Amino acid sequence: MTPTSPSRHPSASVPDRLFSDDELEKRWRARFSSVRMSLPDPARDAPDRAVYISNASGRYELYCWDVMTDEHVKATDRADGTTHGDLSADGGSLLWFDDSDGDEFGGWRRQEFGRPPGSAQPALADVPPGYPAGLETGRGVLVAGFSDDEGTRIYLRDGPETHLVYQNTADGGVDGLSRDDTVWLLAHSEHGDARYPALRAISVADGSILGELDDTPGRGLSAAAFSPVPGDLRVLVGHERRGRDELLIWDIRSGLVEEMPIDLPGDLSGDFFPDGSALLILHTRHGRTSLHRFDLSSGSLTELPAAPGSVAGAVARADGAVWYRWSSSAAAPQLRVLTPDGVDGPLLTPAGGVAPGSEPLTDLWVDGPGGRIHVLLATPVEVPTTGPLPTVFILHGGPADADHDTYDAERAAWLDAGFAVAHVNYRGSTGYGSAWRDALTQRVGHTELTDVAAVHDHLIAAGVVDARRSVVAGYSWGGFLTLLALGTQPNRWAAGLAGVPVADYVQAYEDEMEPLRAYDRAIFGGSPEDEPAAYRDSSPLTYVDQVQAPVLILAGENDPRCPIRQIDTYLDALGAAGATYAQYRYEAGHGSMVVEERTRQVACGIAFARDALGLPNN
Repeated sequence: MTPTSPSRHPSASVPDRLFSDDELEKRWRARFSSVRMSLPDPARDAPDRAVYISNASGRYELYCWDVMTDEHVKATDRADGTTHGDLSADGGSLLWFDDSDGDEFGGWRRQEFGRPPGSAQPALADVPPGYPAGLETGRGVLVAGFSDDEGTRIYLRDGPETHLVYQNTADGGVDGLSRDDTVWLLAHSEHGDARYPALRAISVADGSILGELDDTPGRGLSAAAFSPVPGDLRVLVGHERRGRDELLIWDIRSGLVEEMPIDLPGDLSGDFFPDGSALLILHTRHGRTSLHRFDLSSGSLTELPAAPGSVAGAVARADGAVWYRWSSSAAAPQLRVLTPDGVDGPLLTPAGGVAPGSEPLTDLWVDGPGGRIHVLLATPVEVPTTGPLPTVFILHGGPADADHDTYDAERAAWLDAGFAVAHVNYRGSTGYGSAWRDALTQRVGHTELTDVAAVHDHLIAAGVVDARRSVVAGYSWGGFLTLLALGTQPNRWAAGLAGVPVADYVQAYEDEMEPLRAYDRAIFGGSPEDEPAAYRDSSPLTYVDQVQAPVLILAGENDPRCPIRQIDTYLDALGAAGATYAQYRYEAGHGSMVVEERTRQVACGIAFARDALGLPNN
């Protein structure tokens, strides 16, 4: 993809090389170009057929895997990549979402399992396009959700005809389909707060409401999985009734709700084992994950011997084995399988082997104004000088997300360039309880940056961070925080790198996709029309005249989440203020699925920071 640039703003340069050292140059690029694979997702009723995402072609595309024959077929081939897909219940077909140039607006296409690109046809030809809001496929039953400026639409096809079965201005989506295809689940925010969904069970046959589960106000629910046993209408549901993510089972037929007595500190998610007798539990605490089996009849909890680090998904198999995707900050992602007797080995090994490793993360806890802040810190092995290090604070997106002990090719590149890297799980992050997550609404953006400032001060006092060579960076919500930090904390930062950011909050609200408008209304207490002072207070544009450090903005022309018009407005304001800045634009949406493009952006960002700090090429 060729970067684009309105002529009125300076364009950032992309170096041919980041490092003069040949070995360093080869290694950092290999971390991006090495083949990655997502956890294979088996068909509901045909578990030996699976779909996964891989970058083997240079773009992230969908691949079909026949487990029995070990045949792998690349199923999609689009200029911007394809990452949103699912198999039909019988494994006979693959459904994937088709948008335009990464704008996330489009419709579903269907093709036969194992067929190469070019064989897909529209799956719902008579349904208007929209943003995807959930998809469930059974044997002859399909339930698909869409959102647009008018709200949420959900369609059901049971046989040859497709019917609109739900429409509402509130944010919502499809959240499950029973194994016997008789009940589907709606996640909705009809109560008015998109952060805390409620659940509704609806009959496929006649659309009647079979049950409601609602923990609002202030607490949400999410359907993890229906029981895999046909005729069993139990649903595993995530809840936060005690201020953290836990699990309950909702029996739609009887209406009974049973909270799972799982005694683990931290957040829980999970799925059923294939016979419905036990749960596969993913336990997340302080940025790391462990796997457990919880027996529903005896209540016994058994830890499974997965490697320490982070697990990005796990699937229980009928033979008792568990597939899972694992990585750590030091080791690239691996697809592993735990056998019933506890043997842990590779499930699939990508061509060319795993990517080169990196450095481990160290845990720090820093006292902040809202409580103790968890920090994950990495330092380079080889540094040219002693004393405090140039440091990049990479602020995660979300905001309802967190940094974990996972592999990150971008972090590794910064370490190779001689920077320390700090990840701050500020208030607003998940994994530290509901109150910590929701605290960002106290003053959106500023609350998070108060925590970042506390960590920055602590690391300067500890002699780790060079106060004069501190960089703030992030994508999406992290990009928003970066721009807000440069304007409200101008004396802290020597440079800033903001990827696909919110830059002018009012214009962003006007142009963004409706689900994000609903989220913004929830965290601000209304729209910009309702709460103009709050939006103005949290908008980076408000503080643009105070920006002192050089700033790089990376933006996708077709981004529906952080649209381009509000970024242009901010760039115009930077230019009018006489700031030092540059932009990098590309023809895609909220990020790129093309490996070469992602590599270019990282090279551009690190080179920009080195120039701003006066650091030499390694």
